[in-house]
Amino acid sequence: MDTVQTVVSGFSLDLGPLKEPLGFIRVLEWVFAIFAFATTGGYSGTSNLTVKCPGSEDAITVSAVFGYPFRLSAYPYKMPSCDGSPSNQTYLQGNFSSSAEFFVCVGVFGFLYCTATLILYLGYQNVYRQTTRGPIIDLVLTAAFAFLWLVSSSAWGKGLTDVKWATNPEHLVENCTFCHPGEFPSMGRLNASVIFGFLNVILWAGNCWFIYKETSFHKDPNPPTTVEEGGAPGP
Repeated sequence: MDTVQTVVSGFSLDLGPLKEPLGFIRVLEWVFAIFAFATTGGYSGTSNLTVKCPGSEDAITVSAVFGYPFRLSAYPYKMPSCDGSPSNQTYLQGNFSSSAEFFVCVGVFGFLYCTATLILYLGYQNVYRQTTRGPIIDLVLTAAFAFLWLVSSSAWGKGLTDVKWATNPEHLVENCTFCHPGEFPSMGRLNASVIFGFLNVILWAGNCWFIYKETSFHKDPNPPTTVEEGGAPGP
């Protein structure tokens, strides 16, 4: 209880850091992290194809629905049969969940880290800048997130390319004699997620410089004593 009271009493809201690159870039990282995992995690698309049996005037539309986390083999769709037999249950092929879930995981943890550091910057700025350990830890974690964004965005970019190929209606009708490709699934949202991922790489990597300027590696921990400060001039 005493610890909680100490933490609360030490909180002092100061929006000044938002006017500096250190706080302003962190807000941008917070926003872009949300965009990155939200555009991926909530996605749902549909691939369409048509089946026109010989002697039939009407074409049957078949819709294959899929979405995050892109375990495509878990999404069945029914293909009508032209010989009068029951419809065949067919599945999309491929499992691209690892790259998608890794990307979303990095986005969520990046968002949480941005939230924690913004609270530190705005509420405990005096504690952050008076200690040498805080900026160093912040620098290491920010650099680690920049690396994770690079790896996860690259992996998800490759995974998205594979998802597009696996759900392409022209690919789905390759082994179907009476099938014709229909409407392509809308991938604009997923394309945006990859863009947001690489924008996060730029933001987090660039922010390392501004955090580095707050560390003791950049600042002189023992500045020379001047005459005005009471030091004696040299011989």
